[in-house]
Amino acid sequence: MDYEYTDLHALTRELQQRNNSKIVMLVADGLGGLPLAPGGKTELETARTPHLDALAARGVQGGAIPVVPGISPGSGPGHLALFGYDPLQYRIGRGALEATGIDLEMQEGDVAVRCNFCTLDADGKISDRRAGRISSGESAPIAECLNQVSIPGYQVIVRPVKEHRFVVVFRGPGLEGDVDDTDPQAVGATPLQPRARSAGSQKTAEIATQFVDAASRLLRGQPKANGLTMRGFAAKPKLPSYEEVYGLRAAAIAVYPMYKGLAKLVGMKTIGDSTTLDQQIEVLRKAWQDFDFFFLHYKYTDSTGEDGNFAAKVAQVEAFDAAVGQVARLEPTVLIVTGDHSTPAFLKSHSWHPVPTLLVSDCCRPDGHTSFGEGTAVRGGLGIFPAKYLMSLALANAGRLGKYGA
Repeated sequence: MDYEYTDLHALTRELQQRNNSKIVMLVADGLGGLPLAPGGKTELETARTPHLDALAARGVQGGAIPVVPGISPGSGPGHLALFGYDPLQYRIGRGALEATGIDLEMQEGDVAVRCNFCTLDADGKISDRRAGRISSGESAPIAECLNQVSIPGYQVIVRPVKEHRFVVVFRGPGLEGDVDDTDPQAVGATPLQPRARSAGSQKTAEIATQFVDAASRLLRGQPKANGLTMRGFAAKPKLPSYEEVYGLRAAAIAVYPMYKGLAKLVGMKTIGDSTTLDQQIEVLRKAWQDFDFFFLHYKYTDSTGEDGNFAAKVAQVEAFDAAVGQVARLEPTVLIVTGDHSTPAFLKSHSWHPVPTLLVSDCCRPDGHTSFGEGTAVRGGLGIFPAKYLMSLALANAGRLGKYGA
């Protein structure tokens, strides 16, 4: 798809039609991958995926580009694109997503920051960017103790999120969210200083620096979480809702708070309190009659890719495939399987590669493939396409868009 439309929501508002169709979007975070050696198979192509392959024979696939070619997206932009919100138009920092996901209400003028506990060596350099993926039970009391930090004239609110993650909200006058991350994204490097990218965010950078200094003193002596990095400084965002732009009653079924936060910001209702994939499927079954659209998020295809563990990512793809089979048995009008970005174990990071995407409906145009992977996706009937158009394709296949023009 080589065309560009700048205000797709104006069109979906105009053309939306309501019916009894059901749309399910299954997002395997970081789904796309790479072979470990030239000519080999990716994680998705290596995995045994009978349910995905069966759906491929009925559906149409392609490679979704979350932002623009060559740009590796964060999870926030990647999901916004899947939800049909141009990530270049709607820029949301990770801090706001984390805060919203744990029901920490942001006020106008607040700045939220997503933070990671990390492990520092004797020289103050990062030896583990995620503090050994410390458990939530270990990390929560440590995060809570950081509420002791006091900055004159400002309120500091710290809340644990999950595992090594926590969120900080700064509240007070003159704050804006245009501040660089302090995570150098590398082991063996020293955490960076908060740096304002604009004059209006200088006060935020100063407050963040004071927080890091005070928090670092409190963390000394911790065996794992003796340091921290800050990511995704963000003010409170404003986005139009799914109900407004698509006419959909939408639900989100996610485990991690960040993805719940993303869903809430576009007007989805987060349902269930799942901790496993099987529990997420059960929540989906129970809520089947109550919503038109379901977003179900699966994290572990991403985290294993970031760890560089090819075999573990293959195993997570296979676990995800079993869940796909359970969802397919519910017979949604439209079933989409995709990811928010690629996370190849080969690179140990998010990447710019098109994300394998599969759409199945009774009125799609099957492209003849009988398996689902990166190779078939880039040769599929959807071609290489901007991810922000996935929702309009879903609506069309669900009979929820009227004709444009006479």
